[in-house]
Amino acid sequence: MTSTTSVPDLVSVAQGPVLEPGQPGYDDEVAGFNAAVRHRPAVVVGVASMNDVVEAVRLAHARHWRVAVQGTGHGAEVPMDGGLLITTRRLDHVSVDAATARVRAGAGVRWGAVVAAAAPHGLAPVAGSSPTVGVVGFLLGGGIGPLVRSYGFGADHLQRATLVTGTGEVVTASADYNPELLWALRGGRPAVGVITEVEVQLVAVPALYAGTLFFAETELEAALRAWVDWTAGAPEGVSTGAAVVHFPAVDALPPPLRGRRLLALRFSVPADRAEGERLAAPLRAAAPVYLDMLGPLPLADVARIYNDPTGPMPAWASGGLLTRIDQDLVSALLREVSPGSPFLAAEIRQLGGAAARDVPGGAAVGGRGAGFAFGVVGADPTSFATLLPQANTRLLHALEPWLSPEANGTFVAHPSVRHADRASVPAAVQARLDRLHHRHDPDGLFR
Repeated sequence: MTSTTSVPDLVSVAQGPVLEPGQPGYDDEVAGFNAAVRHRPAVVVGVASMNDVVEAVRLAHARHWRVAVQGTGHGAEVPMDGGLLITTRRLDHVSVDAATARVRAGAGVRWGAVVAAAAPHGLAPVAGSSPTVGVVGFLLGGGIGPLVRSYGFGADHLQRATLVTGTGEVVTASADYNPELLWALRGGRPAVGVITEVEVQLVAVPALYAGTLFFAETELEAALRAWVDWTAGAPEGVSTGAAVVHFPAVDALPPPLRGRRLLALRFSVPADRAEGERLAAPLRAAAPVYLDMLGPLPLADVARIYNDPTGPMPAWASGGLLTRIDQDLVSALLREVSPGSPFLAAEIRQLGGAAARDVPGGAAVGGRGAGFAFGVVGADPTSFATLLPQANTRLLHALEPWLSPEANGTFVAHPSVRHADRASVPAAVQARLDRLHHRHDPDGLFR
């Protein structure tokens, strides 16, 4: 490999900014969505082209630096100290081919841009709940979104990726070229290089019935228990999740939510109003509904199902997979997320359905055998160091009888949580990933 051996060498050839600590723009360049994590790399490169990525990897080789990649910073958990950080936000091109129902997106694209580009064609990506989550990070982690039971994991729909490997080589991964690498990129989080572009299959959604039913605190337990019973016979195409949410008393929230502890029951199905109302009727009847925000939803407004925050904020997140849920689990969960707990929200999402079936060519994504995913979130930075890790450790111990042995790249325990987690990547899957690591990143730049 011909080396870019110094930072000035990289500055002279890069289209995007190359910044060191203390230089103007450095702090903004390293910042991500999670404001609680502040990276301090030796150099940050805001790549604007494939060549920028190649040259940045060459510099890392010459300096023996580790390399990290940040698209949006939603998943940032541990601050980077030293090494080289590549930010991809400038790789933001999006193009939809309606004839093939596919979208090509640069590595810096967020799902909101893909939703907006696909909706006029009656198409939708199998995306996440937040419009500001990056396309690439979501796919690498597997991708559990609001339509997971209808269309599977987001990673299942990845058809092609272009990346710069740890050796500085530009590689295409598809069914025809490097299919083993495509398998790994579908949810396996392989640490082999920097993705610069992906091609993703879209799905035709002629109608969508979706949104949220809110239940007041007095009805929270009854509604949650009714939902748990309902999931045992839930129609395959209906995706739901139930979240206990402690809404803060802040002016940014609508008055009906402000300062309240509610159950948010999320519901989505690709169906018209009549069919959607029929399918949702048992959940509407579970308990008196405090706020009914469920109904026909334009594809362009799919983010309204979860209404996740769209601006940077401090966040602490943790999670895992469950084999099953029952009424004993509800009791255990409610004891750990009672009023006064440090969790802002605790959610369970039903899996199964289309997510239980592998796709042609296969995918490394974990969780096909799990029945549910769960996650907890905290937003008070004063609780991040001690209170949240301790509370999450207690929660994991309480949920031990229901924990799945499978691991998923997104719904995993926070690194600060001390728990003997049984979840792991199957040995055969890990062996395939290890072979790819050795082949495409033999020096371990990205591990």
